[in-house]
Parts: sequence; structure tokens; C-alpha cells
Amino acid sequence: MAILTVRNLPDEVHRAPRARAAQHGRSTEAEVRALLEEAVKPQGRLKLGSLLADIGRQMKLTDEEAALITTRDASPPRAVAFE
Repeated sequence: MAILTVRNLPDEVHRAPRARAAQHGRSTEAEVRALLEEAVKPQGRLKLGSLLADIGRQMKLTDEEAALITTRDASPPRAVAFE
């Protein structure tokens, strides 16, 4: 994992994550990680399941067709041939 050092923080900026960390019951370092992660993750990020459900709705899949997608192939695995 990467290490980040931030120098010359104003005192009030340094105190704020410490206070938030105490409210959330975690270390200042963990709070700063959470703040950074929240600040940089994309807004409105879709999860894969939501995206696939939207695609299914656009294609107007029937319930029977959707059931086929979730049905698992029970056949035994085959050996891979690299030739």
C-alpha cells in the first residue's frame, strides 16, 4: 500500500478528522482514509448487478429468459487444451 504524507496542515484542518474519528470510533488515520476514499470515488457509480439489470430491461427479457441466465451449468469441468 502507498503512504501519503501531508505537510503544513492548518491546525483546524488537522483537528477536524481527529474529532470525526472520535465520533466514528476509529483512528485518525482510518478516518482520513475514509475521507479520501469518499472524496475521490466517482459520483453515481453503478454496481455491476444494477448495470446488468438495466441491460436486461432495455432488451425486454422475459422472466424465462432471465431465469436461463441465472441457471448454472452443472456439467463437470473439462480439461484445458493449450494446443
